[in-house]
Amino acid sequence: MSLVELIARAGERGLAVSGLACLDRCVPLLGGDDEVLRPLWASVAEGSDWGVGLEKARGALGPEDSDEDEAARLAHRMLDEAPAERTTEALRAWADACSVASLRVHRLLDPAADGADGAGDVEAGRTGDVEDLPPLVAAELRRQTVVLELVAEHGANGLRRALDVSVEGRRVLSAVVSRRARSRG
Repeated sequence: MSLVELIARAGERGLAVSGLACLDRCVPLLGGDDEVLRPLWASVAEGSDWGVGLEKARGALGPEDSDEDEAARLAHRMLDEAPAERTTEALRAWADACSVASLRVHRLLDPAADGADGAGDVEAGRTGDVEDLPPLVAAELRRQTVVLELVAEHGANGLRRALDVSVEGRRVLSAVVSRRARSRG
């Protein structure tokens, strides 16, 4: 099943986890630590309101800066556009936007990418055409798919494994960001 289909079929918890996991993997671009989104993960697990945790995360990660590169701006928009109320409709739009943004971030940062925008690659990958995707983008697409499948198959019990997948992706992106910063001197 394609990523687009998984998002279309996901319930409220799956959509919240999907968007949150995409954002979590992109936190290194915002200078956040591993713990900044933990309260949001906890609220999804408990089924409680995430408004307070969302505001704390926004405060900790700061507003979008016009001097940031495109990848960081995309990551900030994921956080800024997170719905205060977790309704299925609002979460579906957010999860879908986060999916696209996170894949674009990975496309922008992938050293194997050809430097082009890659919007066509991203959308093709989301609909199931994974041929010719740069490695970082292909790995992010797999992570997004696995997160949605874990929650769909295991409900709340899949959250811990979904978080583990997200942490792995965050570490990969953090390494890419560090390598990129070193090469820029």
